[in-house]
This record gives sequence, structure tokens and C-alpha cells, in this order.
Amino acid sequence: MENNLNHNQLTDSNFIEQFKNGSLNPQIFNHEAHLRLAWLYIDKFGIKQAEKHIQKQLQNFVEIVGGKDKYHKTLTIVAIRIVNHFIRKSESDNFNDFIDEFPQLKSEFKELVNTHYSFNIFSSDKARTEFLKPDLLNFE
Repeated sequence: MENNLNHNQLTDSNFIEQFKNGSLNPQIFNHEAHLRLAWLYIDKFGIKQAEKHIQKQLQNFVEIVGGKDKYHKTLTIVAIRIVNHFIRKSESDNFNDFIDEFPQLKSEFKELVNTHYSFNIFSSDKARTEFLKPDLLNFE
């Protein structure tokens, strides 16, 4: 049976609420859904509070859905900061327009991350558990 579930079928408030309480279907919490979460939280709270809320709630979410080993601290913070960088350049007032405006966030995300690091943070055990600052290009 084909999986037709998509995070875009949820309103922003339902998406956030289901994420916060752990009832969001983990099958729809894909890369784009992570970007949406960052966009929504930055829009609502600003970058500093978005980082705090997302880290805490993502750790809770992965615990609830049995994916604790999937949490990656550096990548979580980096993703939020990359989304924030593009928000500052954006003319969009909603996530769907935003992701259409900057499709590289979906198609070239790993390359965007790699412009900041000379080593592979995706496979770094240390980067999973603590935030490693960029060694090539700082975030604005």
C-alpha cells in the first residue's frame, strides 16, 4: 500500500502540537518536515528560542517514537541556523512559498552544511552529542 501521508496535510498548529506531544506520525517527519518545524519556530520565537525549543522537543519526540539514536545535536542546530539564514533573505510569509523560493534546502542540504565544516558532521559521533562549531564558515 502506498504511503500518501504528508506533513503538509496538517495545519501549522496541528503539526506543531502533534510534534510537541509525540503523536506526529514519524513516517511524515522527513527532512522537509524538519525544515518546516525550524521555519515555524523561528517565525514564532526567533532563532535563539527556536534552537532551545526544537532541541528539547526533538529529543522528546525521538524518545517517544523509539528513535533516540537518530538525534544529532550539531545537525539539529545547523539546520535551524541554515533555515534562519534563508528566512532573512526570503520574501515568503508561509513555509510552502519559502521552500519553493529556496529549493536547495531540500535538494542540496548536505552541500549547504558542508560549506561550514571541513569534516563530515553527519558521521561524527561527537557531533551527535555536542554542538561542534563550524570550522570553515560561521553562521551569521
